Amino acid sequence: MLSGSRLTHHLREFNHHQLGFTLCCAKTVHLSYFMLNPPPVAFSINSFKNSYSSSSSSSSSNLDFGSSLVGCIQSNSPRGGEIPIHPDTFSHQEDDREPPSEQLSSIAGGIVALGKFDALHIGHRELAIQAAKVGVPFLLSFVGMAEVLGWDPRAPIVAKCDRKRIFSSWAPYCGEMTPKEFEVDFSKVRYLSPREFVEKLSNELGVRGVVAGKNYRFGFRAAGDASELVRLCKEYGLGAYIINSVMDRYQDSRESGPSDTKEQGQVSSTRVRHALARGDMKYVSELLGRQHRLILIAKEKEIFTTNRNRVSAPRSCLLNLPPKVGRYENCSLLIGGAYSVVPCRVLIDTTHIHLELDETDVCINNTSQEFQFLGIDFGDSGS
Repeated sequence: MLSGSRLTHHLREFNHHQLGFTLCCAKTVHLSYFMLNPPPVAFSINSFKNSYSSSSSSSSSNLDFGSSLVGCIQSNSPRGGEIPIHPDTFSHQEDDREPPSEQLSSIAGGIVALGKFDALHIGHRELAIQAAKVGVPFLLSFVGMAEVLGWDPRAPIVAKCDRKRIFSSWAPYCGEMTPKEFEVDFSKVRYLSPREFVEKLSNELGVRGVVAGKNYRFGFRAAGDASELVRLCKEYGLGAYIINSVMDRYQDSRESGPSDTKEQGQVSSTRVRHALARGDMKYVSELLGRQHRLILIAKEKEIFTTNRNRVSAPRSCLLNLPPKVGRYENCSLLIGGAYSVVPCRVLIDTTHIHLELDETDVCINNTSQEFQFLGIDFGDSGS
């Protein structure tokens, strides 16, 4: 059986332009991957079942993933300027992580960016850029913070399975190096003092240096600041690179949300969340440095349905944070392989996401119950 990472490699061996999605003008339709030109190909995707069970609370572990995928597509709207769904989009899951020993060998000698990387916005990208200037770039992320600190659960801005695609899009800014994410269990570092944290970076993880913003704080109860980070790194023989925050150029004309003592006009994940809550997608794109992508996954009874050129999905299919209820023009439905994009309008209500397609001339032959994906890129129009 193929593991999640091997399955990704297996899919990469096919021509991306032979991948796609299909829609049928029937009451109910399943959307899925398939091969165009080759004869029907059967492969096991049981690893999808296991990997998604930990990334989405609505995932099921009782699905049958053994069926082959077959179909056809006829689309008149490939758009070369769009960012395709990256193959890794469907493999970067909790169960797809490397064992700890392999992770340590991969991060040793690297330069780690420090922060809370929720939105992966342009400020986070700048940290990765600076890390790439002095070494192999990594983003050090803490997992399990909400559970440990008792925060209310909330949807991520970026779907976990979509993060590798975004890191890949940063490569041209990072000397053609794709930053990698290294995850640390927050419960294991929560009570570390600033000194103990830097000691862990040096002795246990073996990093060569760190990059942080000037407002970065670390250690138990945020006891350490950027100046102490520099001092401790020097003591432990690490490079420390402190950069200015990326400021929000539109802060004077846009509301950033409720007052925050840490808010000094810099680009932040909080600003992205407030912009999504207002449905201001142009502002969201400016903060992210890309269009916001919404990822949906359907399984079991949560299927996508269609009526003529309208596709609908329940909100329970969402893997990340949507904009507010409203209508959004100039959006794109990503339906599989590279450049397979269909222009659409998006209507979000309290229970469903509805897509009004500009064109539908596709067919499908699929009776399996494998996981099924949709990606929606939002244009710059507001609700």
